[in-house]
Amino acid sequence: MSPKKAKRRQQQGEGGSSNVFSMFEQSQIQEYKEAFTIIDQNRDGIISKDDLRDVLATMGQLNVKSDELEAMVKEASGPINFTVFLTMFGEKLKGADPEDVIVSAFKVLDPEGTGSIKKEFLQELLTTQCDRFTSEEMTNLWAAFPPDVAGNVDYKNICYVITHGEDKEE
Repeated sequence: MSPKKAKRRQQQGEGGSSNVFSMFEQSQIQEYKEAFTIIDQNRDGIISKDDLRDVLATMGQLNVKSDELEAMVKEASGPINFTVFLTMFGEKLKGADPEDVIVSAFKVLDPEGTGSIKKEFLQELLTTQCDRFTSEEMTNLWAAFPPDVAGNVDYKNICYVITHGEDKEE
């Protein structure tokens, strides 16, 4: 590669939106690629309304309205290839605070430093304060992050998933 091309590539990777791949770790890119491949049911390299309908049907969501699918596809500025797909996730995650900041916020609710919060306490906070969770959202939260037998919720795992988008391997 010529020095000019190398310099141009380096400049594009620094701060420009031209290199969405630099926003993610390699393992995250691989996971997004796997998800993209699952969603791209007809394997044409583009996620379409039909692809979305088919993948939702495989997950048991039948009879999704065409306008709902259209709204999903229109979130992108054009055809949804893998780079656009990755960019969309990058934009959604862009506003998320770093993991240590989110953990610090939870630590305020955990004065003993146990790394967990009582389910009842967290549920009360989430359903009565600020942007209140609905009962459906609480059901989804507990399905994704079930409390242990003592009724404690591992908030460090929640923080990891918020910032990395995957379950923490331990």
